[in-house]
This record gives sequence, C-alpha cells and structure tokens, in this order.
Amino acid sequence: MGYYVQVEEGVKLFVEDVNPKGKRTILFIHGWPLSHSQFEYQFNVLPAQGYRCIGLDWRGFGQSDKPYDGYNYDRLADDLYSVIQTLKLDGITLAGHSTGGAIAIRYMSKYHGHGVEKLVLIDAAAPIGFTPETARKFLYENANDRPAMLQNVTDQFFFQYITPRFSDWFVQMGLEAASWSTAAVIRMLRDENVSADLSRIEAPTLIVHGIHDHVIPYQQALEMNKQIPHSRLVPFHYSGHGGFWEERDRFNQILMHFVG
Repeated sequence: MGYYVQVEEGVKLFVEDVNPKGKRTILFIHGWPLSHSQFEYQFNVLPAQGYRCIGLDWRGFGQSDKPYDGYNYDRLADDLYSVIQTLKLDGITLAGHSTGGAIAIRYMSKYHGHGVEKLVLIDAAAPIGFTPETARKFLYENANDRPAMLQNVTDQFFFQYITPRFSDWFVQMGLEAASWSTAAVIRMLRDENVSADLSRIEAPTLIVHGIHDHVIPYQQALEMNKQIPHSRLVPFHYSGHGGFWEERDRFNQILMHFVG
C-alpha cells in the first residue's frame, strides 16, 4: 500500500507500507541516489514472515516531492520524525542503508531514538561520507551526464556479478531523483558528517557491512562499532556496498533474528 505523508508545507514523502498488520515493524531508509525500491528483496520475503515493512523515499528521491532545498542531515532527520509521528510508530526497527544509515544515525541522536527500539546500519555512510575528490567527480558527472554517473555508481556498488538488466534497474531508480537533489546530497556527504552522533545512540545496533565495499570502506564500519555503545558488527565477506542483495538470504535471516 503506497501513500504520502506531508512533512512540511508543500512537501510530501512517498511511503510504501507492506503488511500493515505485521507483528513487528521495520522502517527502511534507502541510500543515495536510490529509493525504497532497492529493498525489493526484503519486501518480497519479510512480510510473509509476519513483518510490517515500510519503505520511505527521502525528499527529492523516488516518488517523493522534489523541493529545491532541505538536503542536510538535520532536515532529513526532521522528515523522518514527521513520518514516524504521523504513522504513530513505536517500538520499531529503523534500518538505513548508506546515506540512509547516516540519516538514521542523526535521527537517533537528535530525537533520542523516538519510536525506535533497534537500529540497523547497512553499509552506512558514517562517520564520514564522500571525500572532496569523490564529490567533485560526482558533481561534475551529475551536471554533464547524469545517466553515465549513475552507471558508474552502479558499477562500483556490487562485489557480486549483476546482470545488465539489474544494472539498468538500478540506474533507472537513480534517475527517478531530481538532478538538484542528487547534487545537494553529494555536497551534504562531502560537507557534513555524523561523527559526534555515534556515541549518543542508546538503542541496540546491528552494523552490517560488506568487506569489499568500495563506496564506504569497511574500515568505517569498524569505527562505528567502536563508537556506538551497544553495537554488533557483522561483516559480509561476499559483498560490496549491497549486501542486502548480494547476500540477501543471509541478510534477511540476520535481520529477522535481530528484530525478533
């Protein structure tokens, strides 16, 4: 079931809500530059096991509204708070991938984990995001040939082989976003970080990270594990930046075991 939640005047976010009567709720936050659709291989499995799966598209991405501004960790955490409040969510597991993981970290810090019982960080872009070099490259490509940039992102995303059709699907997902929001988040990943937020997380936290991740190096997962008080790190030995797909059966089992 898909619907929209208004987070400020003139800005509505798209929410995909599967199995609303499920026993436990998992709210998935996608990575840059994708949408909730990246979790298709979780939404195919977890609802049948009794879980309510909610996928949220950030502002500027997927099927959500695409305002020109509001692309910083504080505002994106505020958007997440508005969704959790509107849907009256409590005792949920918040699962964020890549930049979505960093947004989840800021949310847990800023809102003291309101409504969240457990946190899952999947190849999270934390404590830092992009280097100035990487950001400069992506900004140039975004301004001149965004489809080519998205293809380059997809090419370095996975350690496992993906078919050309799967690659096309990922690129199309990225093209759903606005070019200005795509660029704004690149700048956010360059200029902001969530280092100071890590030690403020009180919820039990599962960190899942591919050891072959060339987007957010595995070393950053070690740092998160060190800084987040009640965290456990599970390395994915056959994954890059997409363990939710590359080792999807294992990922789903570990996630269900953690959520309970």
